[in-house]
Amino acid sequence: MNNFAKKLLSVAAITVALASVAGTATADTTWQKNHPRRTQVNSRLNNQNRRIHQDVKNGTVTKRQAAALHHDDRQVRQEERDMASQNGGHITKSEQNVLNQQENGISKDIPPK
Repeated sequence: MNNFAKKLLSVAAITVALASVAGTATADTTWQKNHPRRTQVNSRLNNQNRRIHQDVKNGTVTKRQAAALHHDDRQVRQEERDMASQNGGHITKSEQNVLNQQENGISKDIPPK
């Protein structure tokens, strides 16, 4: 087998390995399947957290502003946990809507890209 074929085979093997890892990482866990509303709310909170960190890094948000936004997000996350604790670990559709409306308000305070 020539050198080019060996390299091509190596690249193909690495690609297959990475694709299998990526597929596993995106698969829903049992918790996510059993708590889709909480998963959606928490995913949104995580996304906003990344946006805030990126804006601090870019200089579009000060550290003080970021701290206030993170504080607001933590309050929403705590409210989500409190709601779930009152309903066997789940949140209702209306509770999800309330949490998303709160996140909409916080999202408006994060500068657009």
